[in-house]
Amino acid sequence: MQTDKSYWFPAKRYGWGWGPPIKWQGWAAVLLWFAALLEGLYVLIHSRYQLAARLGFVAVMSLLLILLCYWKGEPPKWRWGDRSA
Repeated sequence: MQTDKSYWFPAKRYGWGWGPPIKWQGWAAVLLWFAALLEGLYVLIHSRYQLAARLGFVAVMSLLLILLCYWKGEPPKWRWGDRSA
């Protein structure tokens, strides 16, 4: 699996999607995203908002992470490991 040095997130070796970050910028983005997710859920849980608002918030945060991976990660496609062996 070849990865371009500008990618923050490498493609998974098996399946579709991305693996853990390979650059510090990717780790910083994931940690910032996770902190924002936890803070947002803390605020929503300790407020008058209902379950639908919490689920909507998690959905929007998940979409933001997926968009970040599309933007700064290897192009996703189905992979079945190293087929050259």
